[in-house]
Amino acid sequence: MKLNVKAFGLACGIVWGLGMLSLGLMNTFSDWGAGVEGAMATLYIGYTPTLLGSVIGGLWGFADAGIGGLAIAWLYNKFAK
Repeated sequence: MKLNVKAFGLACGIVWGLGMLSLGLMNTFSDWGAGVEGAMATLYIGYTPTLLGSVIGGLWGFADAGIGGLAIAWLYNKFAK
């Protein structure tokens, strides 16, 4: 069985991007997740506990996990042969 590389990458990007967006928004309106958000801010430039920063983090997360998902699915298909 092979994985659809594009679909897997897109799914990973959407899930992680929404997670980063949600984390940023929760930290914007409360202190929930401040430690995790602070750690992720060291990786994602512009990711801050603000509305704009949350969107930026969501976009970074989408790109980061999308590329990672593409790589994982591609490697899986190579090894599954």
